[in-house]
Amino acid sequence: MDKRVSAASPNAAPGRREPQLRVGFVLLERFTLNAFSGFIDALRLAADRGGRSRQIHCGWEIMGAADVTASCGLRVHLTGQLRDPAEFHYIAICGGNSYLEANHPAWLDAYLHRAAEQQVPLIGICTGTFNIARSGLLSGYPACVHWNVIEAFQEQFPDIEACSDRIFLDAGMRITCAGSAGAADLALHLIARHCGPELAQQAVRHMILSSSRPAGSPQPHMYHDLGHVRDHRVRHAIALMEQSLNQPLTIADIADEVGLSLRQLDRCFLNSIGMAPGAYFIELRLRYGASLLKNTGQSVTAISLAAGFADCAHFSRMFRLRYGVTPTAFRGSVGEAAQGLRGIAAAPHG
Repeated sequence: MDKRVSAASPNAAPGRREPQLRVGFVLLERFTLNAFSGFIDALRLAADRGGRSRQIHCGWEIMGAADVTASCGLRVHLTGQLRDPAEFHYIAICGGNSYLEANHPAWLDAYLHRAAEQQVPLIGICTGTFNIARSGLLSGYPACVHWNVIEAFQEQFPDIEACSDRIFLDAGMRITCAGSAGAADLALHLIARHCGPELAQQAVRHMILSSSRPAGSPQPHMYHDLGHVRDHRVRHAIALMEQSLNQPLTIADIADEVGLSLRQLDRCFLNSIGMAPGAYFIELRLRYGASLLKNTGQSVTAISLAAGFADCAHFSRMFRLRYGVTPTAFRGSVGEAAQGLRGIAAAPHG
């Protein structure tokens, strides 16, 4: 048994050995429910047969200083106070809408340092990664964050290498996850490591998934590096575009939201990125469509709608103008390239 995990779980089934995987969750006020529930439910479904929820193979504790409220308003009752980090294989911090706050509670800072001193790996779920960084415990480690908050992360922690091109990043003593549905994939990754692939697959079946996604699976987004853009109004406008791809806001609506006239917004975009806002918005939507063509099996029609185009013909026409091929041909070329790489990898050497 891992020497860090010695105390018996209060919720473990009587007469059974300690779970192979035990996670201590620290919930912060306004935490993101989707990320937390996906992670802990994967543990629950792998822990016992038939979804009976006994902590046999996996164990968990939901901890904090006091009961907390999720960002959706759901009040959550903690299962215990902060326990010795050495009782767990991992300490997972579940963040949410408080990531822009410059400080976090002193008790959290002390607890994270205690865990780090005891060599217990820390997991940042959703914006919980901000809290690990805020405690100075991400220095020297890369971080995976959600595309919607990477700008804020880079502004607050410019010395930490951050990425939003994957769903989670396992760097050993520090594991970071973009959150949302990706948290369940991270949980399945850890279940397979500690409990075996059979129990991970058991959870996959219960969750009505076809499989779990590996760490390097791309976040479905079209993020542009805006590090060179200093105009906060342009950055705000682009954030609005990213959040409304399937039902695009009009440029007039975006201008109104950021407090500019159409002419002022146009001038700001041209000065900052050399493109008009309308052209930039179409570029984002086409990049999103290309990402879906590359990484999903959705039909071209479904992708057209997801990228905010009125119909497949409009999407195909704009896509061909941008990429020089039709969406179908683009998807085929991606598949052929992947097949070619597999063939090279499989070819005998010598």
